[in-house]
Amino acid sequence: MHRRLRFAVVIPAVVGGLLAGVTPALANPGTLNTTGIPARYAEQDLDWRQCTAEDVPDQPESAKILECATFATPRNWERPDDQQDVTIAISRLKSTGETTASVLTNPGGPGGPGRSFPASLSEQSKLREHQEIIGIDTRGTGRSTNISCGGMGDGTEDGYDPRDRDPRNLDLLLDNLELTTKTCEQTSGELVKYVDTFHNTKDLDLLRVLLGREKINWIGYSAGTWLGAHYAQRFPDRVGRFVLDSSVDFTSTWAASFDLQPMGYERRWRQDFLPWAASHDDRYGLGTTGEQVRQTYENVRYALSRNPVEVDGAKVGAVDLDTRFVGLLKTKHAFPGLADFLVQLRTLTGNDASEQAKAQARTAIAAAQAEPDPTDTLLAVLTAVRCNDGAETGDRESVIRRSQEFLDEGKLLAGGFWMFIQNCIFWEGQPRPLPTVDGKDVPPVVMVQSVNDPATPIEAARKAHAGFENSRLLTVTGEGDHGIYGYGNSAVDKVVDAYLVDGVVPEDQSVPGMPLPDPS
Repeated sequence: MHRRLRFAVVIPAVVGGLLAGVTPALANPGTLNTTGIPARYAEQDLDWRQCTAEDVPDQPESAKILECATFATPRNWERPDDQQDVTIAISRLKSTGETTASVLTNPGGPGGPGRSFPASLSEQSKLREHQEIIGIDTRGTGRSTNISCGGMGDGTEDGYDPRDRDPRNLDLLLDNLELTTKTCEQTSGELVKYVDTFHNTKDLDLLRVLLGREKINWIGYSAGTWLGAHYAQRFPDRVGRFVLDSSVDFTSTWAASFDLQPMGYERRWRQDFLPWAASHDDRYGLGTTGEQVRQTYENVRYALSRNPVEVDGAKVGAVDLDTRFVGLLKTKHAFPGLADFLVQLRTLTGNDASEQAKAQARTAIAAAQAEPDPTDTLLAVLTAVRCNDGAETGDRESVIRRSQEFLDEGKLLAGGFWMFIQNCIFWEGQPRPLPTVDGKDVPPVVMVQSVNDPATPIEAARKAHAGFENSRLLTVTGEGDHGIYGYGNSAVDKVVDAYLVDGVVPEDQSVPGMPLPDPS
């Protein structure tokens, strides 16, 4: 659940009677390791060097401004002396002035490689004045010690359409999901048992020690809000200033948050994309009302379900259409590309287009489909963390029944697609019971949330806000992007920077979002 601080403060800022968390300069070594981290881990040196393109393969250009390092961490934090190590790959974007604090970042997933991520915050000048920005490939992914699903993919590429309710088709879809899930466990070996939130929080605290910080700051997006909240709950006295952007319900379960996605995507689809596409009918010709655009989508989807089109030797079917929209509706900047994609598929599925027009459409679709897909390790970690973090109570029958309920409720875009994320019903490992996450004794944290976020709907953020003591919620109205801070909204950045840099803890408030793109 895809896609940023400072301090030389002597007197902490006081806002509304609350002290903002203060991150001091390098700490006294005697006060750093208070949780029993073995010396062979706690006394490592971080050997920083200039990153190379191979260090950050997802964003090779970011290597130019980043430094890279690695450190060893126990494979099993409950038995740290068993001499089985995991390598964690990290990066840093140095501050522009005297460095007095470290802000750790996470782009989400869980399992999104984060080593390149600090580069996306390179233009946050106020944040960077005295704070180094740290990127992390969490255990299992990126350039850290990997786990794998053996290249099986997430199941969507096999073309089983969850809207096809023939029992034989649904059985094949779930059979494939079961095979993928068990392959993830078998291919990943022993390490897969230790890829979970508990071990990630322990890795982060070791990193805090290696950075020489008594407290760390945090910016986590999407699933990174879960990791940040769990770290804060486990180590409240190590919390500086934490920003949780586009939140899952970190006070509940992974399943509870993913169950909100069909509603979230349908809202983003109907309230944002469809009216936007209709307002640009002169360019796309998809319809002059949102409902007409939706009918165009459904007509193209039906045609693809009957006869997938061939592009560069590969079939593009109904599931491929859904996958692209579900993957990219999270950012408004993708709207023009999505509209073009639908236009191109309508050209290929219709009977009126010339061969030249169809050839041009195939070329455009091939270019769009060539964009990088989620990596094998991301899928493996996404699966392992979710399934290891808590027991799954469903089964094949309940998944079929619940997905049908979503479809019956009109949640067509992602209601069936939801089935592809229900693989924990096949997980054979023993889940770790989740701790109570209520924010007790945690310093003020700031949540940022857009009202029409499809991947982490605002209902989850509001529930987490209500259940997490001392949290503040910054609601971004007229907005549906997934990931807000640092992505162009100056009003949001101003409030968040005041908290991260100056320690000004905001009250709950609303901030306006950014306009949808003009395709011209």
